[in-house]
Amino acid sequence: MTVPTITLNDGNRIPQLGYGTFKVPAADAQRAVSEALELGYRHIDTAAIYGNEAEVGAAIAASGVARDELFVTTKLWNDRHDGDEPNAAIAESLDKLGIEKLDLYLIHWPTPAKDNYLHAWQKLIQLREAGLTRSIGVSNFLVPHLEKIVSATGVVPAVDQIELHPAYQQREVTSWAAAHDVRIEAWGPLGQGKYPLFDDPAVAGPASAHGKSPAQVVIRWHLQHEHVLFPKSVHRERLAQNIDVFDFALTDAEVAAIDAIDPGDGSGRVSSHPDEVN
Repeated sequence: MTVPTITLNDGNRIPQLGYGTFKVPAADAQRAVSEALELGYRHIDTAAIYGNEAEVGAAIAASGVARDELFVTTKLWNDRHDGDEPNAAIAESLDKLGIEKLDLYLIHWPTPAKDNYLHAWQKLIQLREAGLTRSIGVSNFLVPHLEKIVSATGVVPAVDQIELHPAYQQREVTSWAAAHDVRIEAWGPLGQGKYPLFDDPAVAGPASAHGKSPAQVVIRWHLQHEHVLFPKSVHRERLAQNIDVFDFALTDAEVAAIDAIDPGDGSGRVSSHPDEVN
């Protein structure tokens, strides 16, 4: 199975559907990533704070998949923005992952109360120039954070990885991103099970009509919006189901109905506000 790729603003290409390892325990990570690779996933998203980079690396090493066929992302944690900490952090991540270069390195959160994310961004630019990562981007950045780093450096992130699912679509951020050729990566793309998304008629109806699961319908909705996403599971059957989404398409009306789930008032957020994570 071949997952479509999207071109980033730096010319690199990223598989649109990947495997996310957030909250995948280290004890499960090597097996789960190995199974994902066996099923055709070629994009793996992890982070230093997840505590599973070594296991992700072990799965990659054992997979037999050529390195140039894989897209590997990890992230700089909040307490490593200052000084030369980003340099040390990426070196540690590369060592744990067992690779020489990342495909994408992200600032995990802006931590605005510390006011050091601009410095971290300047360091990521240097890390890219040094050849330690092909692309650089951010995660959980809102428009003021994005505008600050771009106005100061002239370097636009390749991606912004944000909480995004039908009840919380972050239209202000996605509009800014579209205007600046920043790709949106959706974390928590299925709402993390924190609201009855799969029971919503806008999701359940297309699932019945297309003979697919509600989760597959929501994944398809993301794909048709050209989001990059990585639904997480540690169960092989679910992993297989999540990638089996390229043999159908939602109609424009079905997409619009799912779009309408978000009331637009921010009430659908199910995780932390970026201004409150420091």
